[in-house]
Amino acid sequence: MDDTVVLRAEGLVKRFRGVEAVSDVSLTMRPGDTTGLLGPNGAGKTTTLLMLLGAITPDAGSIEVCGHRLPQGRSRAMEHIGFAAGYLPLPERMRVNELLTMFAQLYGIAKPKPLIDAGLERFRIGHLATRHCTELSSGQRTLVGIVKAVLHRPRLLVLDEPTASLDPDVALRVRTGLQELCRDDGISLLVTSHDMLEVERLCRRVVFVSQGRIVADGTPAEVAARFGRGDLEGVFLHLAGERHQVHEVLGAEQTDRPA
Repeated sequence: MDDTVVLRAEGLVKRFRGVEAVSDVSLTMRPGDTTGLLGPNGAGKTTTLLMLLGAITPDAGSIEVCGHRLPQGRSRAMEHIGFAAGYLPLPERMRVNELLTMFAQLYGIAKPKPLIDAGLERFRIGHLATRHCTELSSGQRTLVGIVKAVLHRPRLLVLDEPTASLDPDVALRVRTGLQELCRDDGISLLVTSHDMLEVERLCRRVVFVSQGRIVADGTPAEVAARFGRGDLEGVFLHLAGERHQVHEVLGAEQTDRPA
């Protein structure tokens, strides 16, 4: 096993009803990497994310997580992955410490309390330990979800829209905690988000996908410069505009066809 590579995906292709949603996407991540996987709606980033998590199988290409190849080694690979999303619900009838204890047991952690306490304190939510999940705000639920995702000390943390709809102070707490995890624990971070400013603050590398293909890969500044834009939001709007134009052309072609 190569300890210098956490994730290696090569030549990923995924088709739905004959249409390629993802075409020849490759991505490599090493310990401590912080990468944003970006693109407008329908660009293929969600499909790519699902393949990397082993939720769907690519039609071509290969994926390895910490040396375990998917789909055959998915169970072993998932031991090294944590996943959280701002939109995922938490069990309503459980307290925060009960929820985290349950997941720690599922992860096979023998003495979970020190890890739970440390995780809550990292994100400054130790006071929420005895709260019912129904009493939490959306930002607090997001923070608890991230703590849950890193209890087993994964080598790769995948976050889907982690700061969506969060107040700036809570988003800062999320960002600071994640930066500490990457710096102190060597966790690799893969983030998808529509908040380009948040990605610029959090990720040292961004990968833009459009129409199923990688169209840019580099630091936020490098990617913005490549498209002649001042920031990532400018790149995002440019690619979204291109996609809209393509759909308009395809729609016109369909309309002009004889019945």
